[in-house]
Amino acid sequence: MPSLFDPIAVGDIHAANRIFMAPLTRGRSTPDHVPTELMIDYYRQRAGAGVIITEGTGVSRRGLGWPGAPGLWTDAQVEAWKPVTAAVHEAGGRIVAQIWHMGRLARPDVTGVTPLSSSATRAPYHKEDNPYAQAQAATLDDIAQAQDEYATGALNAIRAGFDGVQLHGANGYLIDQFLRDGTNQRDDDYGGSPENRIRFMRESVARVIDAIGAGRTAIRLSPNGETQGADDSDPESVFIPAARALDELGIAFLELREQAPDGTFGKTDVPKLSPQIRKVFKGALVLNQDYSVEAAQRDLDSGVADAIAWGRRFIGNPDLPERFRRGAELADDDMGTWYTAGSEGYTDYPALA
Repeated sequence: MPSLFDPIAVGDIHAANRIFMAPLTRGRSTPDHVPTELMIDYYRQRAGAGVIITEGTGVSRRGLGWPGAPGLWTDAQVEAWKPVTAAVHEAGGRIVAQIWHMGRLARPDVTGVTPLSSSATRAPYHKEDNPYAQAQAATLDDIAQAQDEYATGALNAIRAGFDGVQLHGANGYLIDQFLRDGTNQRDDDYGGSPENRIRFMRESVARVIDAIGAGRTAIRLSPNGETQGADDSDPESVFIPAARALDELGIAFLELREQAPDGTFGKTDVPKLSPQIRKVFKGALVLNQDYSVEAAQRDLDSGVADAIAWGRRFIGNPDLPERFRRGAELADDDMGTWYTAGSEGYTDYPALA
């Protein structure tokens, strides 16, 4: 059986190990969503991951409503990403861009426009002052435009030197809003039955494949439990066919963020679907959330996973794979600096001596 430290090929991407860095929004870009020099060091420091999956990176102004998040729809953004990807490659790493359309979670105070979603719904918020707006239900032209934006974002990622892209299909964002019956209230070819609800995902992935190739295309899904107001009454009925469709498309890898009853970043009693998804998805399957090294190795041994992604552990431990290899103590990170603008809590966590 492979260990976490064995290499793996995911599509056209050859990773030195099976310890992937999960996407983490960090808010260090400019107000125009242009990556900054600070991000060069941040990603270089973490190049020991088998594959780095970047923070969510917007594919359009309308689709990116998070302050300080980077984009991939302008030439300035593409040029600013180039030294980041070059630094990771020089350090021996691999890096893919997570391309992101937030749908109804794109805040109008950031974008300046009404958000787009599968249906005319408004995302909930945990505080009284809700920054989200009632979304506009996507027309067929809107759907085609969003899919074009994913493809353009993927092409721009390759121009910027990325090894591939991961569509963000998880956590209640646009693709997830089409997948789940709690957010998709459509009665056309993109709503209703599970087959119709996976259509937007399948077509978006196919557009990206046409642009950059299946071997450089991945996607992230969150099949069990509610996230940011997005939920489904029968997740198995939609996510198993979705995984089967992705297998048929031949993507590089599928990452699943799965919650558990004792989760540290979201909890649910809805069972994990990775064992059932493994049966229909034969490509590289990457699992994520709250893994210990021992649990990760067990899932590799059982064959349910081909690699494991860690997110928050990479914040305070830039050399996380080496710490795992040595059995070294892991450093804690400061949640108060996750989304601040400077180097504190970003590039100042030391590696092992």
